Amino acid sequence: MEGFSWGNYINSNSFLAAPVTCFKHAPMGTCWGDISEHVRVEVPNTDCSLPTKVFWIAGIIKLAGYNALLRYEGFENDSGLDFWCNICGSDIHPVGWCAASGKPLVPPRTIQHKYTNWKAFLVKRLTGAKTLPPDFSQKVSESMQYPFKPCMRVEVVDKRHLCRTRVAVVESVIGGRLRLVYEESEDRTDDFWCHMHSPLIHHIGWSRSIGHRFKRSDITKKQDGHFDTPPHLFAKVKEVDQSGEWFKERMKLEAIDPLNLSTICVATIRKVLADGYLMIGIDGSEAADGSDWFCYHATSPSIFPVGFCEINMIELTPPRGYTKLPFKWFDYLRESGSIAAPVKLFNKDVPNHGFRVGMKLEAVDLMEPRLICVATVTRIIHRLLRIHFDGWEEEYDQWVDCESPDLYPVGWCQLTGYQLQPPASQSSRESQSASSKQKKKAKSQQYKGHKKKRKMPVGKKPVSLSSLPMTGGVRRSFSGDEELTPPYRALPAQTAPEAFPPPSTSREFRPSLKTGNESPGTAGTAQGPCWAGWRAQGALCCDRCRLILFLLLLFLNSFSLGLGSHFTETGHQGSS
Repeated sequence: MEGFSWGNYINSNSFLAAPVTCFKHAPMGTCWGDISEHVRVEVPNTDCSLPTKVFWIAGIIKLAGYNALLRYEGFENDSGLDFWCNICGSDIHPVGWCAASGKPLVPPRTIQHKYTNWKAFLVKRLTGAKTLPPDFSQKVSESMQYPFKPCMRVEVVDKRHLCRTRVAVVESVIGGRLRLVYEESEDRTDDFWCHMHSPLIHHIGWSRSIGHRFKRSDITKKQDGHFDTPPHLFAKVKEVDQSGEWFKERMKLEAIDPLNLSTICVATIRKVLADGYLMIGIDGSEAADGSDWFCYHATSPSIFPVGFCEINMIELTPPRGYTKLPFKWFDYLRESGSIAAPVKLFNKDVPNHGFRVGMKLEAVDLMEPRLICVATVTRIIHRLLRIHFDGWEEEYDQWVDCESPDLYPVGWCQLTGYQLQPPASQSSRESQSASSKQKKKAKSQQYKGHKKKRKMPVGKKPVSLSSLPMTGGVRRSFSGDEELTPPYRALPAQTAPEAFPPPSTSREFRPSLKTGNESPGTAGTAQGPCWAGWRAQGALCCDRCRLILFLLLLFLNSFSLGLGSHFTETGHQGSS
């Protein structure tokens, strides 16, 4: 599909795009202000026969991300010359810019005859109207300055063995996305792409400090010009207190599968690292040496307490080879002799993200991370978004957090010069589906994505790639260059907690049977997490539950005694 146009795509289908304010990591995401419909701007006048570039005033008819549908002043209800443009483009200016810059304002030729006094017309039309802030273009420029620079060294997930990290060097920066080249790559083709806010990149020394596996480099000293990235440039994770009640090895939970992002799976905590990091394995798919574990922080929005999928009506993927279906957590915990991780340890924050079901956006295909595609939000569960790639089957959908740096407003690719992948045509879908169905999701030696691979248009290459969703692993054995970092900080011995207290504030996670774009933090009842934890772990979670059970047992005991007395008296009367 050559020449894909967001404007035509949205107009012909009456689509709604996610607003720029949903994407805090994107340019202008935090300073978009009140740019909305009816805002006036000065733009080039394309309906003119003059040899020089002239301008005219237009009003915003519709907003779609960075893109705006504009109509020249004077056309009233006539949409004949309406046009789409990127509001952050260099030719878009606030009203008054032409006067300050000495640029002529010339009405379009089509309507030039409508008025004899255009100056009076403009004064009347613009009185009380809104326009862009005077420093709008400066803010756009500043928001597209990125602190990461070429030649900076970082630790990043090893794309071939996701259970460990390697040293890589920043090769280029495009729109905040980094092209990282692994330090040992002689021809500089062994690269990895991710956003600068990705949880997959860290400062030099991070792996050693928390006890994460790390691949030793054959390069004994830094190459000329290369330098370590300052630690303060990396995304900060929330500090946690591991000294009290905390995650323990062998605790069960639910987690997004990093090798199949359309699924949430039964998972187990395999190792507790320092600073709140956890090594997690997918039940039924683990290697004996732990080579397919992946790393999440305890506050990650991609891990969930036991019962999350059931409560939110999401299909939970059971362990591979598990035959006792339908899967029941209570039975599985009993059979495996394990316990569920306490609900209160999971991330309960649900930001007011602004996404709604049906909104359009541009999203990284995390299974083919060099591609950014036309996509749609199809489901919202608290802060979790179901992303559908337009033109593809639902089996290729991906669960993504609402604050993921791999989601962008409509028009981001145009603004940054990145190639956007249009919706797949039916012919390309059928050809790729036929080949992909022959390859079931397998844990291969290199992260190449699950099931599908998107084909690039002939003769075109993407400008940049993207990050993976999380660190993980798919290797069956370690090579000689694997370094096992020193033991992580010892944590005090703990006993598995029984308590699953309900959330104490409206901002905390509340399981709900509702789905869709319900208001965050309002669904469900305060008792939800309590009983969910009790069902899964077989333990009473609070004094209230214990009191209810005590009264219930007392009632049943009294009732049984009464029935026993009644049957005894009846039997005695019959015998006499």
